[in-house]
Amino acid sequence: MPSNANATRTAAPTTKILVVIPTFDEADNLPALVAELHALAIPGLAVLVVDDNSPDGTGRVADLLVERFPGVVYVQHRPEKQGLGHAYLDGFTRALDMGADFIVQMDADFSHPPTTIPAMLEAIQDFDVVVGSRYTSGGQLDERWSWWRRFLSWWANEVWSRRLLGLQTHDITAGFKCWRRTTLLGIGLERVASNGYAFQVEMTCLTERLGYRILEIPIYFEDRRIGKSKMSVPVKLQGAVDVIRIWWRHRGLEAGSHN
Repeated sequence: MPSNANATRTAAPTTKILVVIPTFDEADNLPALVAELHALAIPGLAVLVVDDNSPDGTGRVADLLVERFPGVVYVQHRPEKQGLGHAYLDGFTRALDMGADFIVQMDADFSHPPTTIPAMLEAIQDFDVVVGSRYTSGGQLDERWSWWRRFLSWWANEVWSRRLLGLQTHDITAGFKCWRRTTLLGIGLERVASNGYAFQVEMTCLTERLGYRILEIPIYFEDRRIGKSKMSVPVKLQGAVDVIRIWWRHRGLEAGSHN
């Protein structure tokens, strides 16, 4: 990719950065997202699409993007829908195997602004993980969100997850993060048992309790541009139950327990 002044500040040319994007029925969003990531012109940045055999042909779209952006876009095909957590764990494992120094995780639906990635890469030089946060100072939610959706999101983060687990991070359910390679290796991905959206909670819990340095930077969280949300009522209820499991599973974990 061509370089620019901002990109030079955020990463050395030899640094490998992999953006991991799990997909299920995101054929309409994926090409535009990959194009925006490519337009950032960050040296060493590549994209890994982890597709769960999407019925809408997202996997085939990803294959075409591999042909369009050789050496920049990669795809990992999974045989069926196996859950968000498993998709990320597979993607993280592949990223580590590929030698990535920094791993960015983000959704495919434009809820997470690609333009924030340069700031995340700059900040990660002094931290172990950088979180694109809706709930830190300056963070914003899409104005189209209803008051009820805002309340549920706040309750899930502040009242339920944050207080039950005793964490300081404000956006515990955030899915937009930039990880150091060493952080993921130190956490030990084999420790992670949550599969659905509670995967984000468990990763945050492990990171904070193990004493890693976390920085939250504000983002504007846009509602998805195309398609329907996959956060059904059963998924939300399962996520709430999983937080209790996370609390029990890691109740004795403390800094110094790195792999």
